[in-house]
Amino acid sequence: MDKTILQLVQRHEGKLIQYRRDIHRHAEAAWTEFRTASLVAERLTELGYEVLAGDQVINSAYMMGVPSDSELQAHQERAAAQGAKPKWLEKMNGGKTGVVGIFNFAQPGPTVAFRFDMDANDAVEVETLEHRPWRDGFASVNKGAMHACAHDGHTSIGLVLAELLIALKDSLAGRVKLIFQPAEEGVRGAKAMMTRGVVDDVDYLLGMHLGIGLKKKGTVTCQTEGFLATTKVDAVFTGIPAHAGAAPETGRNALLAAATAALNLHAISRHSQGASRVNVGVLQAGTGRNVVPANAVLKLETRGTTSEINEYVFVEAVRILKAAADMYGVTVELTEMGGAAGCGNDPDLVERLTQITRKSGLFEQILPSGNIGGSEDCTYLMERVQQRGGKAAYLMVGTDLAAGHHDSRFDFDESVLVPATTLLGEIAVDLLKKS
Repeated sequence: MDKTILQLVQRHEGKLIQYRRDIHRHAEAAWTEFRTASLVAERLTELGYEVLAGDQVINSAYMMGVPSDSELQAHQERAAAQGAKPKWLEKMNGGKTGVVGIFNFAQPGPTVAFRFDMDANDAVEVETLEHRPWRDGFASVNKGAMHACAHDGHTSIGLVLAELLIALKDSLAGRVKLIFQPAEEGVRGAKAMMTRGVVDDVDYLLGMHLGIGLKKKGTVTCQTEGFLATTKVDAVFTGIPAHAGAAPETGRNALLAAATAALNLHAISRHSQGASRVNVGVLQAGTGRNVVPANAVLKLETRGTTSEINEYVFVEAVRILKAAADMYGVTVELTEMGGAAGCGNDPDLVERLTQITRKSGLFEQILPSGNIGGSEDCTYLMERVQQRGGKAAYLMVGTDLAAGHHDSRFDFDESVLVPATTLLGEIAVDLLKKS
């Protein structure tokens, strides 16, 4: 390993922890990351990056699961009160909280992108002395939002990586793009950035997560598996209310339509080419026992080991939802609330990254693979890069955890920040080195 890179990162260890704790304390959930995105945009600008934000990197037509205008406005005002920069807030109106930093090195070369997710979970952080963020004074001050998935660590790593690459700019060639993505939770944000074209010129795309499948300090893998393509859908059934005793025949029962759909969705045939999933997680309907229910909401998701398998399940789900509505003479409106593609890492890039990792000596154990066990919308960016002839890979860096991801007691060992940042620095130098 080039000791210079490790030494540079070690000098910034305090900054890594400072960034992480500040972002953790000001946790912001999907599409409301106004303060976090403002911090990122401001720092990248100070470092000399070309910074794109708001409409420049977010396609509003593909924003999924966005809070109401009034909620967004309240969060924007809250972020301003917590120190967000007005010039960036204005660009991010409507929840367009994505940021991309671009730096062109002196000599031509490949375009390398690193993706970092910024959003917190919709969770209430515990307030006990056993929970280090609470004990040490950096627990979330924004009730209902908590960094319970290490995205605060990811954003901090991205900011220090940005500084590291500027320090090394004279030895690098090509272009680097640092993609700070909103709304990963619920897999809602990447598609809006992908369709804006932020990775259309990318030759190499790298994603990374702390923990998840690797819950032990000193472990790492460059081959993350188990990505499930997914589509999240809200189905709103609308019927006609009626007195259940006096005139039931005049009503149109939305509850029964939704219930019929729920039962039949779970009867979709499994796919022969790989694992497939469907789940109805929420069914809400009705107003009273003597009223024919005129409204029902059904929230479901489909998944598959490939985008094609997920599409099969989704198409079947839509057919069943519409058929159930027809059966009971009601209407159904479908809204896509989130989604992720199903894709894999490029084997030759994984091998190259593994060699870099082995040479770095940063980790005690390099695992041949690790299973993410769910969906991650970085796959939209990965798939787009691969479709256009580039290569993509997703790494996992192990860390000791106080509790599992998405748990209100979640916390990670901050000593992972230095090796994780150093590894990305090593990868950047290898991919962007002068010929």
